[in-house]
Amino acid sequence: MRVFGMEKGGDDFLKPLIESMKRREEQRPLIFVDTRERNTEAASELAKFECIIKEKLLVVGDFLCSDRVAIERKTTGDFVASVIDGRLFQQVKALKDNFEKPVLVIEGEDLYGRLKNPNAIRGALASIAVDFQLPIIWTKNAHETAGFIFWVAKREQFEEKREVGVRGEKKAESMDEKQEYLVSGLPGINVVRARALLKHFKSPSAVFSASTEDLQKVGGIGEKLAAGMKEALESKYKGKKAD
Repeated sequence: MRVFGMEKGGDDFLKPLIESMKRREEQRPLIFVDTRERNTEAASELAKFECIIKEKLLVVGDFLCSDRVAIERKTTGDFVASVIDGRLFQQVKALKDNFEKPVLVIEGEDLYGRLKNPNAIRGALASIAVDFQLPIIWTKNAHETAGFIFWVAKREQFEEKREVGVRGEKKAESMDEKQEYLVSGLPGINVVRARALLKHFKSPSAVFSASTEDLQKVGGIGEKLAAGMKEALESKYKGKKAD
């Protein structure tokens, strides 16, 4: 009995298929998803695309597509709330400070529905687009958001040959950037807070050795945040046992 493909040299027909599968695997973009986005519908929809998803607590942005592109996703409700409580422009500035080509995605169709006076929202959008020169992408739902993120990552990694940063920041080049990179690795510390800490303490080593009380002397560093920093710096490393 002759079995197709098992005769001498018959496994050659499998080679194109195997090579095709390898190429397909290689063409799956890697996307870092902020851990706080893990249970969102957008993250669930993204998992349906042919991409590799890794969860990580990102310093800036919600989805990391390359070393220069981070995407901040906001539902229309989130966007309105962030304008009201003042978080929006801090987040936008952090995106611009850390990435060459950040993008803001606003998901949903009812941006002005609950507001009696929508001018604050219009003003915020104008400032983001004009003052910060940050692209704003509108999507109807989580599926559209996921599709946009996927194609940005694919274009960046395979057409533009860009790498994906791990921490969520562009690669450090100058000494200032390297020091900011070190300090911003602490829990709850983004690059804006890292700069404030470095301006106050003058060096990363001084930041790391500062007391909880001294850390709180820096604007934006409260008791809880300072305690978290000290815990990360002073806790013993447990590590994983080798297999």
